[in-house]
Amino acid sequence: MDIKIKSYLLDIIQSIDEIFLFLGERRDFITYKDDLKTKKAIERNLEIIGEATSRIIKVDSNFELKDAKNIIGTRNRIIHSYDNISDEVIWTIISRELPKLQKEVQEILDKV
Repeated sequence: MDIKIKSYLLDIIQSIDEIFLFLGERRDFITYKDDLKTKKAIERNLEIIGEATSRIIKVDSNFELKDAKNIIGTRNRIIHSYDNISDEVIWTIISRELPKLQKEVQEILDKV
C-alpha cells in the first residue's frame, strides 16, 4: 500500500476516534446539540475525514472505499454550505455512518 494512502487512512481513524472521544460514553443528541465546542470539533474532524478520502482517491482513483463520493460530498457541504448543515444530519452521520467507516478502514489497515 502506498505510504500516503496509509497515512490518510490513519488520519481517518484518528478523526473518528476523536469524534467518539468528544461525545463521551453517552452519545446523546440533545447534549451534542447544546454543546457548540463539541459540534465544531466534530465538524472539523468530518472535514478531515472528507479531505483524507479525497486525497486517497487522488493518489489511487481505483482505491476501494465505500461511499467515498458521499464522504467527500459531506466535507464539501460542511465547508461550503455550512449554513445548510443541520445538527440532525451530522448526528445521523455520527451514529450510522462513522461506525461502518471505522470498521472498513480498520480492516484495510489490518491487511497491511
